[in-house]
Amino acid sequence: MRSRYTAYVCQRIDYLKDTLWPRHQPGFDHEATARWAAENHWAGLTVLQTQAGTASDRDGLVLFEARFLSGGKLETHRELSRFRKKAGRWFYVEALDEAGTPA
Repeated sequence: MRSRYTAYVCQRIDYLKDTLWPRHQPGFDHEATARWAAENHWAGLTVLQTQAGTASDRDGLVLFEARFLSGGKLETHRELSRFRKKAGRWFYVEALDEAGTPA
């Protein structure tokens, strides 16, 4: 999770695609993601809660808030993210609502 936030901050868009669950990679919009990452000033990440996601797990959930300046206004993106491990590597799968249902 933290590495993906850092990728937005550093505009490492290829990393964001590479850490997206393989089934979702063909629909990844590189240009739009790069534009969004560049247009915002990233102000911080707070991990609020984790569930599973340890070395012995296959799945994990992370509830986080990412703060950023957009158009001079401080915004907060709050998300419950699902991650899944494949071949020893973690991938972002999807955003869930806080009840755990796909958003």
